Amino acid sequence: MPNINDAFPSNYLKASDLKGRSVVVVIDRVEFEPVGQKKDMKPILYFQGMNKGVVLNKTNATKIMALTDTPDTENWRGFAIVLYPTETSFQGDMVDCIRVKAAPTTARRPPPPEPEPESPIITDDDIPF
Repeated sequence: MPNINDAFPSNYLKASDLKGRSVVVVIDRVEFEPVGQKKDMKPILYFQGMNKGVVLNKTNATKIMALTDTPDTENWRGFAIVLYPTETSFQGDMVDCIRVKAAPTTARRPPPPEPEPESPIITDDDIPF
């Protein structure tokens, strides 16, 4: 049966693209691109192995910042999250949307290794001969 959403393709992921399922994705990068009729610059969240990204809104960006412990989007790379379809109120109407949540712990990126302690700088004065 034809799906009406197929008649309106988008460069970005839509809730209908998820087909009612939650999916685990791994963040690749965030790029700023012109979006909408006014061509406002918006952050687009891209994923490893996928061509389409998600236009980031404040809700999803705040959630990813909390999950990754950083507002620096370059440090989001490699972090796994779950995308899931739901609904939200927008200008008085209920509309479909994509939200994010924590991925299962097995899908998360391990924390980076602790940096090696720096060796003290040795000068000629430190050498006893």
